[in-house]
Amino acid sequence: MSSPHMGGTEENFVKEAFTTNWIAPLGPNVNGFENDLELFLGRGSHVAALSSGTAGLHLGLVLLGVRAGDEVICQSMTFSATANPISYIGAVPVFVDSEVDTWNMSPVLLEEAIKDRISKGKKPKAIVPVHLYGMPAKMPEINEVARKYGIPVLEDAAEALGSSIHGQRCGTLADISVLSFNGNKIITTSGGGALVSANESVVKDARFLATQARDEAPHYQHSRIGYNYRMSNLCAGVGRGQMQVLADRIAKRREIYGKYHTLLSGRKGIAFCNEPAGYFSNRWLSTILIDPALAGVSREDLRLALEKENIESRPLWKPMHMQPVFDGSPFFGDGTSERLFANGLCLPSGSNMTDEEMARVFEVINSVIK
Repeated sequence: MSSPHMGGTEENFVKEAFTTNWIAPLGPNVNGFENDLELFLGRGSHVAALSSGTAGLHLGLVLLGVRAGDEVICQSMTFSATANPISYIGAVPVFVDSEVDTWNMSPVLLEEAIKDRISKGKKPKAIVPVHLYGMPAKMPEINEVARKYGIPVLEDAAEALGSSIHGQRCGTLADISVLSFNGNKIITTSGGGALVSANESVVKDARFLATQARDEAPHYQHSRIGYNYRMSNLCAGVGRGQMQVLADRIAKRREIYGKYHTLLSGRKGIAFCNEPAGYFSNRWLSTILIDPALAGVSREDLRLALEKENIESRPLWKPMHMQPVFDGSPFFGDGTSERLFANGLCLPSGSNMTDEEMARVFEVINSVIK
């Protein structure tokens, strides 16, 4: 549904690492990849390349001072990797529902959750919004609420490299931000992620913690708990090649979304997540909502028809407050994410899809949705 797509120069960077014997975890490619990301993101960004986006979220929570027993507000409609690091620390996730415009964290319900937790003597230590499928969350409103109550924001931009709000890139919209370069993302380092902040000291601390928090000493000495979270020089080499084609990948994903929109817009019971004014989505995955009462078919009817033809699709993320592992966690919602999950479908969106593959997908869609 979103497979890796190499640009052709990745092998050169990896080969150079072999030639120069930079096979150890760190090296010139890591520095180069971080610099490439900093230039792309702009706004004085500083970047620490890590082993995964999940590692970035975990480090972000640690750097924000979250401890066992603390509460962290988290978007409910997301992949489990957003919420899991909260549990790594022993903190408690407080889930907040989506709003209908971007399908991301509702600023209204966010403030409702904060007021409730403060009234119970449990002021949240952090807020974790997510940009689902590349669509930016309502960060201006979310940040306004966060500032009002003095709570830092950890931006999960794993799916949104290249997306923006009024020209400001996702990954630069909070105190600390996190990117992912997993194999299915818009660009990949095989496995990998990054922590981003305009505060250079925060990123320096992230690098220190990500390399086992080794103190300055001729021997191995540790005054803090550290982690093995740094990106390898080989993976970073892939990332440097991928950065050269990022603009093309974004353009292709948006082109694919446009074709789906042209095919399906105007058909009864079919809806898309449209960009609010000033918002730009990288359209990492193309998604639709199917209202069975109007369309005459369900999300599952289309998914199974595609599966029958060996074409992968999948439902939207199952909200975290519905997951067995988080049963009993506080939740503030109005049913929006549950409705999105019931009716939403992610369609094949890889930037390396051929015209013939796209035609196969369209043929199945046309056969199901009249």
